Amino acid sequence: MRRLLAFTTLLAGLPLAGPVCAEQVFSFQRAAGQLPKTVVPVAYTIRLSTDMQALTLAGQESIRVDVRTPTADMTLNQAGLHLSDAVLDNGVKAQITQDDAAETATLHFPDKVGKGAHTLVISYSGPILKTPNGIYVDDYTAPSGETKRMLVTQFEVADARRMFPGWDEPAFKATFQLNVTLPKEAVAVSNMPVTQTVADGAEAKTVSFGTTPRMSTYLLALVAGDMKSVQGQADGTPLAVYAPSGLEEQGRYALQASEKILPYYNSYFGVKYPLPKMDMVAIPGNYQAGAMENWGLLTYIDNVLLFDPKNSTPRTRELIYEVVAHEMAHQWSGDLVTMGWWDNIWLNEGFASWMEIKATDKMNPEWDIWPRQHETREETMATDALPSTHSIQQVIHNVSEANSAFDSISYGKGELVIRMLEGWLGEDHFRDGMRLYMKAHAYSSTTSQDLWQALSKTSGLDVSPAARSFTEQPGIPLVNVASACKVGKTVYTLTQSRFTIHDPHPAAQTWMIPVVAGGPGLATQKLLLGKAPQTLSVAGCDVPLKLNLGESGYYRVQYSAPAFASLLKNAQHFAPVDRANLLGDQFALFRSGQAPLSTYMDLADSLLSAQESDIAVLQEIIERFETLDQYLKGSPDRAPFRAYARKQLTPVLARLGWDQKADESVLDTMLRPSVIAALGTFEDPGVVAEAGRRFARWQADPASLKPDLVGVVARIAMTHADQKTYNAMAEKVRTTQATEVKLRLFNALAGATDPALIEKNVALTYSGAIPNGRIAMALGRVAEESENPDLVWKLVKQHEAEIRTHLAPWSQDGFLAAIAAYSDNPAIAQALEADPFSGKTTGSKIATAKALSEIGARKEAMQAAQTQLHDWLGTRH
Repeated sequence: MRRLLAFTTLLAGLPLAGPVCAEQVFSFQRAAGQLPKTVVPVAYTIRLSTDMQALTLAGQESIRVDVRTPTADMTLNQAGLHLSDAVLDNGVKAQITQDDAAETATLHFPDKVGKGAHTLVISYSGPILKTPNGIYVDDYTAPSGETKRMLVTQFEVADARRMFPGWDEPAFKATFQLNVTLPKEAVAVSNMPVTQTVADGAEAKTVSFGTTPRMSTYLLALVAGDMKSVQGQADGTPLAVYAPSGLEEQGRYALQASEKILPYYNSYFGVKYPLPKMDMVAIPGNYQAGAMENWGLLTYIDNVLLFDPKNSTPRTRELIYEVVAHEMAHQWSGDLVTMGWWDNIWLNEGFASWMEIKATDKMNPEWDIWPRQHETREETMATDALPSTHSIQQVIHNVSEANSAFDSISYGKGELVIRMLEGWLGEDHFRDGMRLYMKAHAYSSTTSQDLWQALSKTSGLDVSPAARSFTEQPGIPLVNVASACKVGKTVYTLTQSRFTIHDPHPAAQTWMIPVVAGGPGLATQKLLLGKAPQTLSVAGCDVPLKLNLGESGYYRVQYSAPAFASLLKNAQHFAPVDRANLLGDQFALFRSGQAPLSTYMDLADSLLSAQESDIAVLQEIIERFETLDQYLKGSPDRAPFRAYARKQLTPVLARLGWDQKADESVLDTMLRPSVIAALGTFEDPGVVAEAGRRFARWQADPASLKPDLVGVVARIAMTHADQKTYNAMAEKVRTTQATEVKLRLFNALAGATDPALIEKNVALTYSGAIPNGRIAMALGRVAEESENPDLVWKLVKQHEAEIRTHLAPWSQDGFLAAIAAYSDNPAIAQALEADPFSGKTTGSKIATAKALSEIGARKEAMQAAQTQLHDWLGTRH
């Protein structure tokens, strides 16, 4: 049965389900948050003593505050700390009340504190954690084989309060001066350079850092341990990449990338990077955030910062460049200018996601990266079409909701909408608007409306109505195209509606859509499509006019039968990005029930039959074929579909070959593993046999296989693994220290389909073999790859209490939902919905609603695909 009733009931109470009201420009007093604005921090001086063995900290901080409204009570944030003493500048001690559930402490003074400047001194103590949030330790095995301990911080969204009491909301900007007592051998880095190091007994030292610019609490950072660095400079700014000692040379590629990116950003933003240095640090394994833009101290999980020529792949090289570009973009958008509250997190993440691709493309045009953003588009739109979606800009009430906002809508849709706006306004106007925005709001906070005003000033257009139609309401517009031949011309009439999947009652919405249309030999036409229909015309009849040329717009397109027939006949003559775009829209229309699956299959078949060779197009087809293969699980049509897919993809592998050619493009090198993996999934006998041979050689001689093929060959082998083979691979996962290799091998191991091996995989995730920060993702990978998510759910529930002890607080809400989301079983949906954790916080309610929506949509798609593919395959004989 459909879970619509239960889903709707759950979703109805969620504050993120609908559009938000149009916002105003930033005002500190109006900024959302949970703390009163009667007292505002100006400058923190923090003295911290750490015990790395007992995992405790003791601190004293002096905070210069501005009392704006006389008050006897001062409320600030703390989480897990014990405040022992709080004294105001005149020596008056406060009575302290802590609310651990609200993560606050309130200081009660005997009389009202008057307006103006005061100094508050707080003494406190607390734990150093092992889960990757707040201030924590990361235990790892060094290249020397020794066990090492690194001290790490990760404060976004709201974990600075775990290291020091303070006003831990983004609008409360202040300066920070940090002094930390550490083991004497530790190398310590923070946002600012070291100003002084003083011995503290025989085994410790106190390191002092310079005072930061005004910034939000979540951007403060500290990392200390056995580290070394490679160093460089760009535009007069010293740059360094730190890594565990012995691995520092693997940071040189990221350093070289940063040396190219920094001057480009200095020019693009029109504001030079303002800090005296920029350090990047590789955190070994236990770093759930992935990467973090701490101002002047960018932190990364090591596999997205370190490039090892012996073990890293071309895709790793590209990923490092992208992630470095992303975090460096944040040094302006997010650090210099910060959103006023988490409802505008997209201003940080959407912009940085767009900028990382723009910068990576500029520096590496041979990667052809913009067309390959088609994958991001399809993943994002698949989420945005569901009834559980939310607007880019959304109302955030609390920390739990804020954590849930770090999703494909904030990142992917934010990126794609910004790209569309740049295309509409023009690159120069958009860049000039960003320069105006940065200069106007440096060291302060903003809302989306501040950005729209800046772009309007530089472009001469009223940007707000169009931009807000995409950021302040959820979902995707569908442009409907009807065509008619009139007096020797083809006239196309465009209207809009809302595109949805598995949503029987979508809210009616209207967008202002920047539409770009054209085709081979046709002039490009642009228009802004609103509620009223609009027309385009071209000379001649049966002319293949395509909308969303270059896939630069955030909308789906549905063509009338005559208009699409013309496109189908001429698809090969369009640019690869447009071929991928046509395919993506057609598969989405099948998912929504507005087009038959045969339309997608006919288009893919014609392109493959014409020997399609572009990576973006082939990746689109491969991913959709793999999805259809999953939809056919348990169906007798799975075998004939796999036979068809093998027939179409075998020529692609024949062109590429198993081994890299001396003169091949990097795109072919990156495509090869995808093609081999797909043919392995489709049980191609030759590929399975060759993968088995290469896997056996690799086990005896790891150097016999290039790094980019290790994962795919091992994954194919694991699908057919016996107990002995599995045990050998599991041991490699346990003993391998390099995060990139460890995760590669585990992802291959996750492909095991034997129930006994699935049970071993689930146990392996939380056995210590996988870092705490990657456990939740590893379990999701087993649910996805094993073809048995229901068993994974059962096993996770059996061991849930133990697994949760390894997870950071901000990953608890969506943990179960992320497993269940891979199922198509109504019983799993019911179990998830009934689980006590599913309604524990607003964030968990949101995660549960998304998972229920995905389960229902998958079941619907499976039923449709099984019927329609049966019929389509029947036409292939």
